[in-house]
Amino acid sequence: MWLLRDGEVLAAAEMANSLVSRNKGLLGRSGYEGAFLIPHTSGALHSFGMRFSLDVAFLDRDLAVVDTVHLRPWHMTRPRRRCRTVLEAQSGAFERWRLRPGDRLELHDTR
Repeated sequence: MWLLRDGEVLAAAEMANSLVSRNKGLLGRSGYEGAFLIPHTSGALHSFGMRFSLDVAFLDRDLAVVDTVHLRPWHMTRPRRRCRTVLEAQSGAFERWRLRPGDRLELHDTR
């Protein structure tokens, strides 16, 4: 799957489609190239046990960016109003992608 903004591919994307993948997230990985999406969430998440810092975007039902934060290992975020999906990426990705609140994202299946 690809993550796009205005037709521009930002990154390869992976969706957490099961309870196990939602709970595990990016834990156990030493880094991550791409975008990891966790649907059906209010945005409350943690980085306990993470080996690297994250860029986190809170997306509404239309995949518009509501807010972004930098999340260091062993920290938590609070829920965000209107958040329906969380986008996680390795720290620095959002700067490279120039991702900002208000951006509307798209997902395209590679199948």
